[in-house]
Amino acid sequence: MSGQKEKIIISVWVEDRAGVLGHVTQLFGEQNCNIESLAVGQTEKNGISRMTIIIDGSRQDAAAVMSRLNRITNLIQVKQIDTNESVQMELALIQVDAPEERRTDLINLINVFRARIVDVASASMTIAIAGNSIKIDALIDLLRTFGINEIVRTGTVALDRGRKLLD
Repeated sequence: MSGQKEKIIISVWVEDRAGVLGHVTQLFGEQNCNIESLAVGQTEKNGISRMTIIIDGSRQDAAAVMSRLNRITNLIQVKQIDTNESVQMELALIQVDAPEERRTDLINLINVFRARIVDVASASMTIAIAGNSIKIDALIDLLRTFGINEIVRTGTVALDRGRKLLD
């Protein structure tokens, strides 16, 4: 990869068909762009999926892969999202050790981050948190003292601020 590296968000709208996700991600690999985060889901339009792909690369790398993406027959639209002019969010589930004597401290920490407890077992709790990656990373760092058993994260999704509709 060439040029100065930065976090780049690329939105890709495609026909919701088998094999399209594999084709898209293969193009990133062929362009030597490592995908840091990938989130895929249905859109407001039936039969269209949206991929939010984050790479840690240069603007030249992003432009090259976007040019290649524009050649995919199942592609509807591809565009780069401005990280400063967008709303970004991800979801994480974090399972931590929660012995009875530490539960009050754990609950207080969870409340500070406006996270929620979604499951309680005899010796553990599962916490759900939504927000930007900085917020999630901060909670994870503080939860390490309790003992983290497992973490799963969705990857970031992003929308432009304001009303910018897909044609």
